[in-house]
Amino acid sequence: MAQRQDSDLATDAKLGLEQSISLYDADEEPRGIERVRSAVNLTKEAARVISITALEAVREGALFMGVIGSRGELVNPFSHIDAAIWSEPDVPERMTETAYDYCEELTRREAGNFYHSFKYLPDLERRAIMAYYAFCRRADDIADGDYVDIFPGGSSDEPEAINYRAKIELLSTGRPVVDRSAYNDKMSQLFYYRKKLSTAYGDVTSTDPIFMAMKDTVETFGIPRQMLDDMVSGMEDDFHRNRYQTFEDLYSYCYRVASTVGLVCIEIYGYDDPRAREYAEAWGVFMQLTNILRDVAEDAERDRVYLPLDDLVRFGITEDDIKSGKELLKHPGWKPFVDEYIERCDRYREKAFKLFPLLDRSSRYSPAAMATFYQSILKKIQKSGGDVFTERIQLSKAEKMVFAAYVYVRYRFLAL
Repeated sequence: MAQRQDSDLATDAKLGLEQSISLYDADEEPRGIERVRSAVNLTKEAARVISITALEAVREGALFMGVIGSRGELVNPFSHIDAAIWSEPDVPERMTETAYDYCEELTRREAGNFYHSFKYLPDLERRAIMAYYAFCRRADDIADGDYVDIFPGGSSDEPEAINYRAKIELLSTGRPVVDRSAYNDKMSQLFYYRKKLSTAYGDVTSTDPIFMAMKDTVETFGIPRQMLDDMVSGMEDDFHRNRYQTFEDLYSYCYRVASTVGLVCIEIYGYDDPRAREYAEAWGVFMQLTNILRDVAEDAERDRVYLPLDDLVRFGITEDDIKSGKELLKHPGWKPFVDEYIERCDRYREKAFKLFPLLDRSSRYSPAAMATFYQSILKKIQKSGGDVFTERIQLSKAEKMVFAAYVYVRYRFLAL
């Protein structure tokens, strides 16, 4: 990794930052739990009773189905297929294209700011990044929402799902922080989600359109499986932990749920300079830290405190203060805490913005737009004195258009 100036290192020391504590280098996670996770696999032999041939799919009309229903709703074009995998190695091209169509429509409906940064990418990169967004979106919907992911032939009562949950719970740092029923259900869904992910790296192909598209994306751009597995692990972490004592603890979480996203994205965008990986890691941390500060009130309502407890204690802020909502604005330590927190965010933002010139000119607009949107949200939070309670801090449509135009011109046409 590139060496930084002494002044940068001094500032990092003040804020308690390390140059990089990437999980690729760290050895903090018990190896046993990663072995359990990485062993999840879906093979043709294991799914013989729930597999289907391409010929059978054609007979069912799957090749000719769209992704938008008669009422304008998003529909899974292969939902009528009660099978987990294809029985043969090749999937018809039209089927793969339909899978990408599904991912793109899902992104258009649910990605908000991200979709508008994705849509200007070259076609190949745009389709791939939307498939990856759909993969992340659905994992988050399972872990943090009401979405129910269906895996043909699998349920929370299946012995392999029970065994997986038991091993992960035994090896995790704490007992589940959600009720037992929700834990069993969501952990099982993520277990089968991992099974579908394994098909992107195996000889079989999932009938889930997201993973059908992801398989093509993985093969096209050479995306390492660990990056995708780590993101799912971050989702599972939310079931075992709802407090973070130190910033280093929080960083590990941010790496899994956000830095891995940056690292996957640059594999799609393309880069030659190895420093891009360090900057992509920082890009993810910057965006996740911004999300955490913006969502303090919402998370507290769900008994989640992502702000490092050690940092809160230094400013005399307790968990009860965090849960008090707008009353926290009266606390003498809140604004100083927010100022220091934002200063830390800015350190990662500065590194993140070093990434964009290292990317192909045709692709750098997308990540630059996302980072600029988040930078603007952070400025709004600071200007409000840390008031993330009165209303959700977000950008207006006009603000998004202005920032998008500025970023597009700067990163697509102007020399950097």
